[in-house]
Amino acid sequence: MTETKTATERINIERLMSKIEALGQVGGLPGGGVCRLALTDEDKAGRDLVVSWMKELGLKVTVDEVGNIIGIRAGRTDGAPFLMGSHIDTVRTGGYYDGNYGVLGGLEVIACLNDARITTEIPVGVGVFTNEEGARFAPDMLGSLAHQGQLDKEAALGAVSIDGKVLRDELVRIGYMGTEPVGSMRAAGYVELHIEQGPVLEREGITIGAVEGVQGISWTEVNIKGVSNHAGTTPMSMRCDAAYCAARIAVFVRELALRMGRRQVATVGAITVWPNLVNVVANRAKLTVDLRNTDNELLKQAEAELAAFLEQLKQDEKVGIETRKLARFEPVDFAPEMIDLVEREARALGFSVKRMPSGAGHDAQAFAPNCPTGMIFVPSVRGISHNIEEHTEPKDLEAGANVLLRVVLNRAGSAA
Repeated sequence: MTETKTATERINIERLMSKIEALGQVGGLPGGGVCRLALTDEDKAGRDLVVSWMKELGLKVTVDEVGNIIGIRAGRTDGAPFLMGSHIDTVRTGGYYDGNYGVLGGLEVIACLNDARITTEIPVGVGVFTNEEGARFAPDMLGSLAHQGQLDKEAALGAVSIDGKVLRDELVRIGYMGTEPVGSMRAAGYVELHIEQGPVLEREGITIGAVEGVQGISWTEVNIKGVSNHAGTTPMSMRCDAAYCAARIAVFVRELALRMGRRQVATVGAITVWPNLVNVVANRAKLTVDLRNTDNELLKQAEAELAAFLEQLKQDEKVGIETRKLARFEPVDFAPEMIDLVEREARALGFSVKRMPSGAGHDAQAFAPNCPTGMIFVPSVRGISHNIEEHTEPKDLEAGANVLLRVVLNRAGSAA
C-alpha cells in the first residue's frame, strides 16, 4: 500500500521523550537505569501506565492468556492489523530504551495519526509482549512466541522463574491473566523500532539500521559436579575442581568464537560455584553458555564443538557434567520488501542507512514466519545496552520514530 496523504507529518519528540522518562521511573534504580523484571510489581505498574496511555489514544486494548497487551486503532476497513511493538520488561540493571522505545515509539505514531486525523485503510496496533528479555522466565521472547503460535500456551504458562514462581500464578497475581485466546491474532505485518544495542551504527556514523534478520541463538546451562576438599592439603593432580572446569569452559567458548570468526559470538554470562569459600575446592558449579551466529550450520558446528569439549573435560577432570538447553532459535530472515521499505523511507527523510543483522533476539523474529516483518535500528551510544548507562540521543530517537511513521503509512495506507 502507498499512503495517499502527505508523509510530512512528524512525530513529537518532546511527547515521546516525556513518556520514555515517565516509564523509566517505574522500577527506577537509585544510580540510574531501571529494573522491571517480567511480571513483578514493577512490571505491573509499567503495564498499567502503558495501558492508560493506550486508552487515552482511543485504542481498543486486549490482554491475552499469557499477558500480551495489544492496543488497536480502527481502520477504514476491518481485518488483520498492521502491528508495531516490543516489550517493557527489562533486565535487572536495564536502561530506558531497550524494548520501551519500540512500544512508546508505536504509541507516538498513533498519536501523530490522531493529531493529523488520518484514518488508515486497515487497523494499526501496538503490542507489548510478555517476558521478552528472558531475565526472569525462560525462554526469552516467551510472549511473542506464544502469540504467534510458536510456543505452546501451557508450556508458557508453566514456565518457572529464577525466584521459583510459576508464570501463570504471577499473571494472576498482577492482574494480567487475560481472556483473549493466545495465538489467535495474525497481523497484516509487523515492524519493531529498537535501539541497536551494539556499536556499529554509531561507529560508522549511520542514523538508521534496516535490519535484515536476527541471528540464531543457543542457550545452554552447564552443571558440573566435583568434590569439595581442602585447598591446602589436596594435591593439584588429585582434585575434582568444579570451579576450574567452569573457568576452562569460559575460556573455550571465547576461543571458539575467535577461531570461527565472521559472525560467531559466544558468552559465559553467569557462573555460580559452591560452597564458594576461599579455602575449599569447589564441589559444584553452574554456568550458562550463549552461542550466536547468523548461519544455522555454523551455529550447529559451535554447539557440536562445545558438546565434544564438555565430554573431554568430564573425562580429563573426573567430574560430572550435565547440560540443559534453555533456548534455541534458528536464524530468522526478515521480509525483503520490509527491509527495502525501511531503507527507502529512511533515505526519503535524508537519513543515512545501513543494512545489518541483529545480534540480539527480538519479538519481531516470532512474527517473521507469519507475516511481512521488519525492524528499524537507531544508534546506541558506545554500543552499551543491558546497562544503566544505555543511551540514545533524542535526535536519533526522533529519526527512527519518523521512519516508523512512514513505514506504517505505507503498509497500512491512509483513507482520503
